[in-house]
Amino acid sequence: MFFSTKKGRCTMIERKIKMRPEEVKDFVNEASKCDFDIDIFYNHFVVDAKSILGVMGLDFNSILTVKYAGYNGDFENCVNKFAVAC
Repeated sequence: MFFSTKKGRCTMIERKIKMRPEEVKDFVNEASKCDFDIDIFYNHFVVDAKSILGVMGLDFNSILTVKYAGYNGDFENCVNKFAVAC
């Protein structure tokens, strides 16, 4: 995973995560502190990672994909807690 800018554009970062329902609140709280959009993908569903109701509606038995184009150290640490090797 790398973050870089090119001609004023941010590169999209894509991470695979897996979390339990009781961990959603912490994840959403960290995502909400970011000043950039963060989306979570599962199959054909796309959810705003800053929406606790949206995230709670996902399948926690599956690996989820998080995509964002920005950097926040606290959010990176949070994502690292949930990251899975692919």
